[in-house]
Amino acid sequence: MTPDVLATSEDAVLGGRLRLRQPLRGHRVGHDAILLAAATGGRAGEHAIDLGAGVGAAGLALAARVQDLKVTLVEIDAALCALARDNARLNGLGERIDVHRADVEDRQALSACGLAAGSADRVLMNPPFHDVRRQNLSPDPQRRLAYAAAPGLLPRWVANAAWLLKPRGVLTLIWRADEAATVVAALAGEFGAVAVLPVLPRADAPAIRVLLRAVKSGHGAGKTYPALALNDAQGKPSSQAEAVLRNGATLTLAET
Repeated sequence: MTPDVLATSEDAVLGGRLRLRQPLRGHRVGHDAILLAAATGGRAGEHAIDLGAGVGAAGLALAARVQDLKVTLVEIDAALCALARDNARLNGLGERIDVHRADVEDRQALSACGLAAGSADRVLMNPPFHDVRRQNLSPDPQRRLAYAAAPGLLPRWVANAAWLLKPRGVLTLIWRADEAATVVAALAGEFGAVAVLPVLPRADAPAIRVLLRAVKSGHGAGKTYPALALNDAQGKPSSQAEAVLRNGATLTLAET
């Protein structure tokens, strides 16, 4: 049970492969979390940390894809942490999933959860990315917490991801496409070999998201992959999107 009274629904994602309890109000799981998991990749025996995990959608989708991968979910909201634990059990993943309530930006809090520097093979994250100074935000406090980015949030999250990762560990994140250059700049200090995959609502429309993969202390030129269009010209889900969002396919970004 959640620590507060919270109205929830139970919803199927990944074509029914994963079931998630989530709040009826506030932030709801969408394509971003599933795309993030599909772009992350992983191997049996590795440890991945999902920062800002919410109800656990991305981390659980990753664990469902990669057998024997251990995943730690980090979330600041106590009610969402409780739902994430429920979701791990609901999907038979409890033995491979740990959930911790902590502020992603607080290294002491992360350490208190047993997350040590240089302990993770992979970090994935879908940070809040709406600028509080430029955009009208929802009055709902949970939705605002999930979407609103305070100034300097992204570099701080990237720095703590680097702190958590082993040398040559991999960071995967999703962000607004119109701020892709901001992400690349934030990665420049600690990461290299940055790969980018734009996400389009349809093939003839501008990108709305970018998925990025970067290697801690990595070297080599960056790479941009062909864009993923979520819908075709008729507004129906594209075959490539269906393969990822419903059938559990992995994006090529995860294979680099």
